[in-house]
Amino acid sequence: MNMETLRADMVAAMKAREKEKKEAISSLVSAVKKAAIDAGCREDIPESMVDQAILKELKTVKEQLDTCPESRQDLKAEYQFRYDVIARYAPKQMSPEEVKAYIQEHFAEVLATKNKGQIMKAVMGEMKGKADGKVINQTVAELCG
Repeated sequence: MNMETLRADMVAAMKAREKEKKEAISSLVSAVKKAAIDAGCREDIPESMVDQAILKELKTVKEQLDTCPESRQDLKAEYQFRYDVIARYAPKQMSPEEVKAYIQEHFAEVLATKNKGQIMKAVMGEMKGKADGKVINQTVAELCG
């Protein structure tokens, strides 16, 4: 995902008077800008940085959704809407089966050690942003066990 697409979609949501959608996309734009400022590249923001910021926002909204009390259906609906909007911009994540196949194919020599910490260290560097960390951790634990 690139920053221009996010901005264009935000403007389109404003023109269509879709307040909730605009706010969700605006939070993504803000998160990306903050990440870019922290990394010192305000002008030319790489797509990988945009994807990382989107995944981080998606995770935050998912946590809000999961911790929201059942009695607050209004909040739950708002968080679900935000989650759905942000999920459309998130890069596709690998399935548990794809993660397992990838690890077995690319990290066979490290897998042979059965050292979970060593395997996670090697795998996370290459798979960060391509798959959920929990899925990777579960898959490595399964392969070591």
